[in-house]
Amino acid sequence: MSQQQLGRRPLRSDHPAPPEPGGPGETARFVGWLGSLGCAAAGYGVFQFLFGVLPQSLGGEAARYLISGVSGIGTGVAAWLAAALVRARAAAGPDRPGIPAPRSAERVSPGPLPDVFASAYTTLVEKLSVVDDPARGRLTGWSHSLSETGPVRPTSVGTAYGLHVVLDLGVPDGRLHPGDLVDTLWRLRLPDGGWSARSQGAEARPEVTALVLGALGRAGVSRERLAQEVDRCTAAFTHELDRAGRQSTHVVTTVLRGLLRAAPDAAVLSQLREALAEGSIGDARRDHLRCWGYRLDPPRGLPSSLHTAQAVVALDRAARVLGEDEAARAAREDAVRWLLTCPDGPHHQCRDLRNLHEEVRRPRTDDPSRHEVLNVRHFTASWVVRALMTPGAREVAAQDGLQEAWRERLDGAATAVWAGQSGGIWSWGVPDGGELRQPIWMTYQGLSALRAHAVWMYQPED
Repeated sequence: MSQQQLGRRPLRSDHPAPPEPGGPGETARFVGWLGSLGCAAAGYGVFQFLFGVLPQSLGGEAARYLISGVSGIGTGVAAWLAAALVRARAAAGPDRPGIPAPRSAERVSPGPLPDVFASAYTTLVEKLSVVDDPARGRLTGWSHSLSETGPVRPTSVGTAYGLHVVLDLGVPDGRLHPGDLVDTLWRLRLPDGGWSARSQGAEARPEVTALVLGALGRAGVSRERLAQEVDRCTAAFTHELDRAGRQSTHVVTTVLRGLLRAAPDAAVLSQLREALAEGSIGDARRDHLRCWGYRLDPPRGLPSSLHTAQAVVALDRAARVLGEDEAARAAREDAVRWLLTCPDGPHHQCRDLRNLHEEVRRPRTDDPSRHEVLNVRHFTASWVVRALMTPGAREVAAQDGLQEAWRERLDGAATAVWAGQSGGIWSWGVPDGGELRQPIWMTYQGLSALRAHAVWMYQPED
């Protein structure tokens, strides 16, 4: 993705507006024509002219040579200074102070990002599913993937991410109504409370419940209405009842982010933040900086840019809501430095941006000898963009003098995010070369990352 596409510099027109009469454009061309003769040539011309017209009686031939020579040299120097002055003024802008240079039509035309947002909205409208369920009533939303065909039943995960997308894009018309999506998420709630992914059956899981609660809270559902579900979610999310979940970096960061939106005063938030900070590891390959693997308890696994970025985002949001102790701050700031020391390149294709796939395995409560397996795919580049865009990451880069490394890594990750979309929709390639899937969560993460990056990139004209 080019710097112009990202908005780093204003677009330049291939057909610039004609210069104003008598303005810097005409003056520059006139002096340029004179300068094409050469300063030395102009001086020699003056010398020849004066030597020819000065009278023979003017102190003899030596005096004529002296006067003509001095005048020629002076003319050449003056011509050079005048040309330099005009070039400098032309580069600086209009002759008249306080009047901005005229903009061409292309410079104020929209970039490609609005088209991407519009295309994504159109696709969401086309893929919206409305189903009349005999037990739950009318369901309006999306399934896990936008590429599913045939009769599609809305799911909790798909509809929650779809609601996030709608809130990010705004509501330009009534075809996608946030109220319908909110009602559907409540109707998809399990009989005993909470929500689960389609592959998890009828038992509520904290990461999905927190995802839904976060979307509902962002959509404006009152905290009083969310309170009971928040309590159920936090009561079940303990080492005793959900050891696999409490050991997973992905699950803990997902629950932390969701509850920060739905219940920012929940007591469990400080506990989850502490567990997350304590679960970091040192990486000897990157100056022993702290980062994260896929687990918070030993064995924590290898350092992972994906899980490190997820932890940075969660800890930064928690710091804004709860404040931050020294241990959490040190771990978060070290993790930012770790992301900035990626030794690979180029940074839009480096190993730190590779998408990952992991499994969250839990014993089934109805048969502990068997396991429930949740397959989780991660859009790594989007997480790196979101981590580097946090206020805390920008502060670390400024304090350490790492602005150039920060900008390079951020632009590289944003370029990788952009490259993954077609018509505003992101696809996950199946390793065996099969059909490209279009998970709605990937489109949400791609749009969210590009939107945040575009907001940061905006710089008003002087």
